Amino acid sequence: MSDSIPMLPALVAMFALAAGTFLLRLSGPALRARVTFPERAEKLLEVSAVVLLAALAATTALTEEDAFAGAARPIGVLVGGVLAWRKAPFLVVVLAAAGTAALLRLAGVP
Repeated sequence: MSDSIPMLPALVAMFALAAGTFLLRLSGPALRARVTFPERAEKLLEVSAVVLLAALAATTALTEEDAFAGAARPIGVLVGGVLAWRKAPFLVVVLAAAGTAALLRLAGVP
């Protein structure tokens, strides 16, 4: 057990990260009333959040490690995206996306 991380520093680090996360999340609503942005900047912030989320979804759906993930995963994500766009329940979206990818892989599609 001499190779493992000592317990006390790990706990201190965990609590420090938890406190930092809590304070960061608390600062948003607290500063929202005090800091105002021009309307154009607020629109830009909203759009940038959507673009970042779309980029994260695209890289997660299309890549695995440093290579293309194969066709099954992007097709599953596409099915889930269409169902979400059509306002299907979240459970249906997730199960349909996972089921589509699983069935395609079972059929031999990488």
